[in-house]
Amino acid sequence: MHARTSSLRELALLFLRLGTTAFGGPAAHVAMMEDEVVRRRGWLTREAFLDYLGATNLIPGPNSTELAIHVGHARAGWPGLLVAGACFILPAALLVGAIAWAYVRFGALPAAVGVLRGVKPVVIAVVLQALFTLGHTAVKSRVLAAIGVGAVVASALGVHELLVLAAAGACAVLAHARHGVGSAVAFWKSPLVWSVGPAAAAPLGLAPLFAVFLKVGAVLFGSGYVLLAFLRADLVERLHWLTERQLLDAIAVGQVTPGPVFTTATFVGYVLAGAPGAAVATLGIFLPAFVFVALSGPLVPRIRRSVVAGAALDGVNVGSLALMAVVTWQLARSALVDVPTVIVAIVSAIALLRFRVNSAWLVLAGAAVGLATYALRGA
Repeated sequence: MHARTSSLRELALLFLRLGTTAFGGPAAHVAMMEDEVVRRRGWLTREAFLDYLGATNLIPGPNSTELAIHVGHARAGWPGLLVAGACFILPAALLVGAIAWAYVRFGALPAAVGVLRGVKPVVIAVVLQALFTLGHTAVKSRVLAAIGVGAVVASALGVHELLVLAAAGACAVLAHARHGVGSAVAFWKSPLVWSVGPAAAAPLGLAPLFAVFLKVGAVLFGSGYVLLAFLRADLVERLHWLTERQLLDAIAVGQVTPGPVFTTATFVGYVLAGAPGAAVATLGIFLPAFVFVALSGPLVPRIRRSVVAGAALDGVNVGSLALMAVVTWQLARSALVDVPTVIVAIVSAIALLRFRVNSAWLVLAGAAVGLATYALRGA
């Protein structure tokens, strides 16, 4: 009992610290966790750590958060699962909630508008960088490239993002079985893919807000940046709860703060319904991660050996990148509005791709440029 209590305390302290300092997105989070739990503490072997990392790619949800949950379960069982995940999420959620309060209270002030004007182009560059690097890994063949193109076209034409992901996974399985692209092309032409219309708008309330973020947390594969596509489709286009500007502001806050990118949900929830909205949105988007890790852990060896499951995952990953590409184009039109914002985006992209500068520093630099530009125009 004493050993279990000690392990829980160690887990809590470690993941509270990581949740407070882990800037740079999921890849950086994974690197920091590996350093702490494999190299420094020896809680896991490198092979076991890689097994858990691979498992997070087979289930929906935020990969780095799910990795933290896996580590907690391996270290201290079911209590460890809850402690590690909650402690990794909590610092970021509290910080984002505080920023959301300031945004609601002061966001209409010109200086705040200037800061966000400089941050938004950096967000576009960060997502483009993620697309570039993830694309090298995801597009493994011409078949997957064709599926990706089909997913881009479907998303641009307004097909529901969940159906795009499901169709991409199905196409990859069919193409693998038939060793060709023809089945993928045929599937995209199927009436099933094009027959689903937009969902009816729902009145804003805590229950509908929880349901939206629970759905996102339960079905979102790929990088956390795919969150843009889901939130834009649900909250901007279908439900009209957010504006394009508010969505970009929410994503920007998720970039500049440490911890999971999914705490963007905390910001959105606060903007829409205050502190209760922040709480239910955060709970909704992260709850599926705990459930999926708990259910999938024992099945990981079988899933990884399954050729069909691997092919489906390849297709889903390509579909996720397609959604990212389309929503990035749409959001860029509202972020790149003049020469300074275009320059900020280009410089940020170069810094990310060529020099691998931490995205958090670039977001802060973009905020400084936006504030300086505002001051010069006001002078």
